[in-house]
Amino acid sequence: MHRQKVIGIIQARLGSTRLPGKVLADIYGKPMLAWMLTRLAKAKSLDQIVIATTTSTLDDRLHQWVLKNTNFDCFRGSEMDLVERFYECAGKYQADVIVRLTADDPLKDGAIIDRAVELFFENKKVDYVSNCLKATYPEGLDVEVFSYKALSKVHNEAYLLSDREHLTSYMTNNPKVFSLLNFEYEEKLEDWRWTVDKPADLKLMHEIFDRFKDKPCADFREIIAFVKQRPDLLKINQGTKRFEGYLQSVEREKYWDDN
Repeated sequence: MHRQKVIGIIQARLGSTRLPGKVLADIYGKPMLAWMLTRLAKAKSLDQIVIATTTSTLDDRLHQWVLKNTNFDCFRGSEMDLVERFYECAGKYQADVIVRLTADDPLKDGAIIDRAVELFFENKKVDYVSNCLKATYPEGLDVEVFSYKALSKVHNEAYLLSDREHLTSYMTNNPKVFSLLNFEYEEKLEDWRWTVDKPADLKLMHEIFDRFKDKPCADFREIIAFVKQRPDLLKINQGTKRFEGYLQSVEREKYWDDN
């Protein structure tokens, strides 16, 4: 029987409006993306990892950094149509199953990724598995796993800009079309923000990596325990809505519809 190929695709670009160049921002002498790639080495379920950036000249520097400093492939595709970028990348590398990863989450955890992939294969008829349909993990530990078949359906059917820009919203908004599965953490820590989108988020990462720079693959539970000992850290970047970018895209569409 054909063994399904699992590919982690990391979406990454330097053209962020709120914090330009964030994925290569320096944290203790290493770009943020380098810390993330180090942590991903713990994931046993990934057959391959590919960084998927854009064809924009803004991302030439990112492309060159990946080629010079890592052993990973770097795919270049559409800047705004994330569905197309993932679809073409997954097709090129012959993925059967895709694990979506985002380069602005330097604390991604291999054990959580492996759990998501395990659940995907345990539930034969599921199209999509994640821990963010009902969020309980800190934002930044999100993981989404879906079949190439499901991605192909999105590529062929999704037409809203918000769905093309945000990749999986067409799946998650259509539970009658796609079989969805969510898994949760034992605590409700969804208000903790471990993703990097603004200067305050990067400041928090400096504080966390100051503690773990000599143990970059520390289990996420160790990092949670550290933050609990330092509740002041939670105040550094509080106040940002989860999935803010997607919500803004939906609001823009409402405006266009009304006008």
